[in-house]
Amino acid sequence: MVIGAGQEDRLPAGVAMVDGCFDPLHRGHVEYFHFARLLGVPVFCNLASDRYVAAHKHRPPLLPEGERAAVIDGMRDVDYVYVTSEGTAWSLHRFRPRYYVKGSDWRGRLPPDQVRICQELGVDVVYADCPLNSSTQILVSFMEKSRAYSRV
Repeated sequence: MVIGAGQEDRLPAGVAMVDGCFDPLHRGHVEYFHFARLLGVPVFCNLASDRYVAAHKHRPPLLPEGERAAVIDGMRDVDYVYVTSEGTAWSLHRFRPRYYVKGSDWRGRLPPDQVRICQELGVDVVYADCPLNSSTQILVSFMEKSRAYSRV
């Protein structure tokens, strides 16, 4: 279920929160969602807005946030999707998940505000060992191949 602004209270307590841009979505993301599902609670995807993608990835989104939300909502391991324009720290504080699930590449690198909020609220940070793919690197590789292909 995609939860819109003003519908935040529709999210049940005790979820496993995953977050990111998911643009483009790839196998590592699918396994990340599945890992979160194995925690035995509903999975909540805190999806970065188009504005965040543009500002932090230094590129426009491949798929607009509404389409990314619809695709993720269609995945069997995700129960709730929320497009956030406020950022992860805000979502951790607002939604108070039981688990905050991150890829193992984030171990020791979580932003201090997220660590503090999780500690204060008793949110368990869980690291998923999933294939490490990079959406940005997938796009860069595609563009390089595209340029090479167009020269042939």
